Amino acid sequence: MSSRPKIRAAGAVVLRGGDDDLEVLMIHRPSYGDWTLPKGKGHPDELAPQTAVREVLEETGAVVRLGLRLPSIKYQLAKGPKTVAYWRAEVVDQYPREPDDEVDKVRWFPVAKAMTRLTYADERRILSAALLTPRTTPLLLVRHAKAMLRKDWSGPDQERRLSGRGRRQARGLVPLLGAYGVQRLVSSASTRCVHTLKPYGEARGIAVETADLLTEEEGTVHPDDVTAYTAGLFREIEGPTAVCGHRPVLPAMFRGLELPARPMVVGEVIVVHRDEAGDKVAVEVHKPTA
Repeated sequence: MSSRPKIRAAGAVVLRGGDDDLEVLMIHRPSYGDWTLPKGKGHPDELAPQTAVREVLEETGAVVRLGLRLPSIKYQLAKGPKTVAYWRAEVVDQYPREPDDEVDKVRWFPVAKAMTRLTYADERRILSAALLTPRTTPLLLVRHAKAMLRKDWSGPDQERRLSGRGRRQARGLVPLLGAYGVQRLVSSASTRCVHTLKPYGEARGIAVETADLLTEEEGTVHPDDVTAYTAGLFREIEGPTAVCGHRPVLPAMFRGLELPARPMVVGEVIVVHRDEAGDKVAVEVHKPTA
């Protein structure tokens, strides 16, 4: 007998305000009669961060950007085991949402009141975890999407383009980068790297900045310069930033981020969170579904 499929869902602890007036976004579900954090099941081929941001928007009307990953909640349903992944999140914008049978109330609660209103003890623990985590700014390290094979390309290698799979991976990065509110795009000057970030840039109206140093041709000859460049980028970022590089150059970029070297598949993203003191505090890995 085959095991029951795992049900994967995601949500967020959405916060606004400062230390003295911090508020938490919560929803009331009439069919359950509960007050809960916004969350929901993922769509096929949807990464968990995308699910979290989409579900928050659908259930509350709030546009958010994700911060640190929080503990998950696991429990058993008749349909099978369910896991809900959570992130700390900040509200970027919010639109009115009409009440319906799924969610009839959307409210901001002061933290103390939220703790008493939340129906489930597991979610109170998630809220407590969120309150203990710092506000962070992410740097997203991207390995470029799948490119055409070298043997199938007759032009200069720096101009080698993405394959059909690579173009799908690049489009798939749009909601993932959006989940972290990426505001700046930095790339190797090679076409396959630029075109990996270009769909997101076009969707958000952000130009892709290019650096010759991050190309295979330059970066493999000057790895120490790549390390210094990446370290400086992480140190100086003012908002969520994505940087795209090549497999042979990634080890030097890892050193700049003080990460242990490891393989990355094409289209993979590593999210490195920096706190307000400039320290690296957490790392997430998201592999492409395409």
